[in-house]
Amino acid sequence: MIRILALALGLMLSTAQASFAQTSAQQTSIPVPWTAYDGAVIDFTVLRKGRPFGQHKLTFAENEAGLLEVTSDVDLRVKIGPITAFRYRLDSVENWIDGKLVSLTGKTNNDGRKDSVTVQANGDGLYVDGTEFKGEAPATIIPSSHWNRMQVYSDRMLSTESGEIIEMDVQTIGRESVQVGEQTIDATHYRLVSDLTVDLWYDDQSRWVKLAFEVRGQPIEYVLNRLY
Repeated sequence: MIRILALALGLMLSTAQASFAQTSAQQTSIPVPWTAYDGAVIDFTVLRKGRPFGQHKLTFAENEAGLLEVTSDVDLRVKIGPITAFRYRLDSVENWIDGKLVSLTGKTNNDGRKDSVTVQANGDGLYVDGTEFKGEAPATIIPSSHWNRMQVYSDRMLSTESGEIIEMDVQTIGRESVQVGEQTIDATHYRLVSDLTVDLWYDDQSRWVKLAFEVRGQPIEYVLNRLY
């Protein structure tokens, strides 16, 4: 999701130039993933140059059969006075059973450009039908909704916008403090490098607590409104 959003902003503001510092830090063990639960909400305020520019919210619902539904709702706008100069909207729904992705739908209105994807479990893998990719994907691939920390232990992820298989290099930056509401918590900082560099933070319970990237030197930051 973040990759295409940044590219769109780059077209409005000029092309983003992502850069990163090399690091030799590597994760030596995989932590226990966060266990999603019925009723959980991950609610971020999105800042552009330190000012609110939209919201990214995920909601989790689990039925009696054990199907976990994860809904992503992203609405971002850049306004110049009363005029909306840029708008981005993403709606996606993931369905998981026993920790395995079984289906996904996503649609994006990227300032007038529309992308979509549907994913369905197919034998030992997933069949992806998207505007940027159609074909088979491994059952273990993680969607780009970022709530699942296991994505930082892979070299690719599945776009929830277009179905693109995004190749990436993941670096472990280290331990840092993150502000969530009135609390300061410890988290591990990772850097995902592909066509765009995205920074992600997860706390010791593997909860996604922060995200950041830059477009033409303009910082975009996700601020978690409350712990979940």
